[in-house]
Amino acid sequence: MQEYYNYIKALHLIFVITWFAGLFYIPRLFIYQIEASQKPSPDKEILGDQLKLMAKRLWFIITWPSAVLATLFAVWLLILRPGILHNGWMHVKLGFIVLLFIYHLKSHQIFKQLQAGIIKWTSNQMRIWNEGATIILFAVIFLVIVRDAVNWIYGVIGILLLAILLMLGIKFYKRVRDKNPNA
Repeated sequence: MQEYYNYIKALHLIFVITWFAGLFYIPRLFIYQIEASQKPSPDKEILGDQLKLMAKRLWFIITWPSAVLATLFAVWLLILRPGILHNGWMHVKLGFIVLLFIYHLKSHQIFKQLQAGIIKWTSNQMRIWNEGATIILFAVIFLVIVRDAVNWIYGVIGILLLAILLMLGIKFYKRVRDKNPNA
């Protein structure tokens, strides 16, 4: 089975990429659904129905299958090389993967609410939510690539700085949109 390790790893990475593509785009669709719900009829209904359909297709045709397949290939990789579980960076990575699953499941809950016409989030709150996947992706990629080469303190500081920059970017963009709604 070891001779197939790189093929399994490639498939794992492909499905991680498509999973994240779905996780990056679904909150954008949520934002559009929330904003469409505030429009007058018939725009509200037309946009709402189309956005619900787009979200449903993205979620069930791309995002969920990718999450399942990425996980299956990851488990297969760990079965082939169980010694990797003894590395400290892998423990931290798996912690971020747990956060990723929590993020995914919470996104599923938001998806179900919006499909039912229940809006509990503002579009600005959803913009902030949208950055969760970005922070997790940065953390996991840096852990896998640099592993033990970087002090954990610097890694944590880097992730916090990234989060701060993302939040500042969201606030800046909100100001731009407040001045020019077509921006």
